[in-house]
Amino acid sequence: MTFPRYLTSFDNRRATHRFADLLVVGAGIAGLRAALEAPPDMNVLVVTKDRITESNSSYAQGGIAGVMSPEDRFENHVEDTLVAGDGLCQREVVELVVREAPEQIEKLVEWGTQFDLENGTLALTREGGHSHRRIVHALGDSTGHEVMRAIIAKARAAPNVTILDDTFTLDLLTENGACSGAMVWQAAQGRLHVWAKQTVLAAGGCGMVYRETTNPPVATGDGMAAAYRAGAELRDMEFMQFHPTVLYVAGSARHLISEAVRGEGAYLRDVNGHRFMPDFDPRGELAPRDVVARAIFRTMEATQHPNVYLDLSHLSPDLVTTRFPGISRTCRAFGLDITKDLVPVRPGAHYMIGGVTVDMDGRTTLPNLWAAGEVTSSGLHGANRLASNSLLEGLVFGAICGKNASAAARAVPDALRVPAERFAMPPQEPNGYFDPADVANSLRSLMVRKMGIVRDRKRLGEAHEQVEFWCRYALAKEFDNRPGWELQNLLTVARLMIAGATAREESRGTHFRSDFPARAGDAFARQVPSPSRTAFEAASV
Repeated sequence: MTFPRYLTSFDNRRATHRFADLLVVGAGIAGLRAALEAPPDMNVLVVTKDRITESNSSYAQGGIAGVMSPEDRFENHVEDTLVAGDGLCQREVVELVVREAPEQIEKLVEWGTQFDLENGTLALTREGGHSHRRIVHALGDSTGHEVMRAIIAKARAAPNVTILDDTFTLDLLTENGACSGAMVWQAAQGRLHVWAKQTVLAAGGCGMVYRETTNPPVATGDGMAAAYRAGAELRDMEFMQFHPTVLYVAGSARHLISEAVRGEGAYLRDVNGHRFMPDFDPRGELAPRDVVARAIFRTMEATQHPNVYLDLSHLSPDLVTTRFPGISRTCRAFGLDITKDLVPVRPGAHYMIGGVTVDMDGRTTLPNLWAAGEVTSSGLHGANRLASNSLLEGLVFGAICGKNASAAARAVPDALRVPAERFAMPPQEPNGYFDPADVANSLRSLMVRKMGIVRDRKRLGEAHEQVEFWCRYALAKEFDNRPGWELQNLLTVARLMIAGATAREESRGTHFRSDFPARAGDAFARQVPSPSRTAFEAASV
């Protein structure tokens, strides 16, 4: 079945237009880092669909990984990243990002980020999969909040950068096979067509495709879906990383319990009090996230209990409350004292490793479109992201995209022509009342059951059949509101994730097939593109 190229009808001749040298979609760490790399004489427009403080970057707890001590070496960080990536990392990308880390961290300090200090130097902690203490952090366990505070202030002070928040990006605009900007929607002005010499996509992840997630509500895969509709290549969409420890209190919102808690020595115990991680991996609680998440899943199955428990009671109470003030406050709201009480946790969708394919310069396969951060598949994370490499990737690739896209924009003449394009959605078949939230909730529950930590062909087939059914009547509709557009993007991303998981008949990193439990070797040791929009929709008829 062929679905519409755009989410809404439009006519360029009647639209409100805006022009920029550089358009940045997304205001997390990658997007604002790209904007700040543009030279001061370049007109930069940043659009973000919610408040500027609402991004996955702002909610990051653990920190930023970087070789910052004499005991550590670049080679150690590279090797840790490659091991966690389970054979799918691109070494040259890993080398690039790891070697850029100290400079990017120093840049954040220069911009006013108040990282935690120890004896006058940057305090470093260790997280799962890391061989050394190399994670810089801020406000104990609120690194993302502090880093984004400093970057947002820097961006707001830049005279050449304009930030439009509460601005939903509906679709990327294309002309003659190249990106020419984006169609956005604002509550105050309605639809705007933003024409840009170059566009940087930094719209974040898609954790909201799952019921259990650490992501804020804004993470609905909008950037990935828009890039797919515009014809850009996506790859490795089967690799969703599940964070092992999400606070689980029935009926409440899910809250991330940072990897750094285990890095400081917390234990994982089952409902019977047994410390189970050494039964699964000699690295215990410091094994990579995919290993720990599957161990928790198996333990929950074996004990028939909805969660496991984090135990910090053997650690110094002063260390715990000083190092994790935010987590302590969150748990106190539920009557839990993390210095002595067991903290109920279970895995939740955390980070999308796959996404829009980019090269080492940040280019996508769609001319004039660049991308950085969680919306991309850069080759850094492979099949499983190493803890605290995500903010680092956003910094490094954000800077790369900002620099390269600005140089490309410089070569484009100022006279931008607006094409006389118009697009009409297919005629709508009346089907009565439609509730996007109900379908979104059903999709999120389905993805947990059929496309979760452990997968098999039967469940993937059932997920495919159900999602295709929803797509047939939801993707053909024309909505005029954010919940409807977000549902369409979630469905689009879910289709690609299920297709990727079905095609990868092996277990590797975050992707585990119980019917193919072994790693397949060279047959799958490569970045696998998602099917093109045309081919995928032809195959789904």
